[in-house]
Amino acid sequence: MIQLTQTAAGKVKELLEEEGRADISLRVAVQPGGCSGLRYAMYLDDQLSDKDVTADQFGVRLVVDKMSAPYLSQATIDFVDSLEASGFTIDNPAAQGSCACGHSFH
Repeated sequence: MIQLTQTAAGKVKELLEEEGRADISLRVAVQPGGCSGLRYAMYLDDQLSDKDVTADQFGVRLVVDKMSAPYLSQATIDFVDSLEASGFTIDNPAAQGSCACGHSFH
């Protein structure tokens, strides 16, 4: 299962507090597209299905669909806030290559 750093979990908790709902999860998926063939998708979601894998990490419920899970099994989500960039990052050692923007891989 994909791993969430404590820093990323803290940022997700902030977003969840802004939504004001306890039934929302962080969904991470792999979708076709991007300049390298596959791209990451990450969003807050209130829907779960029997085709999802879930895990609670640092007080955040992560949801990954079963089709995306193999692509994300070794990945780590972090949150970076620096002068150069601010946002969530995904480090995926299972990816064979990625594009310059870092949002798509193969």
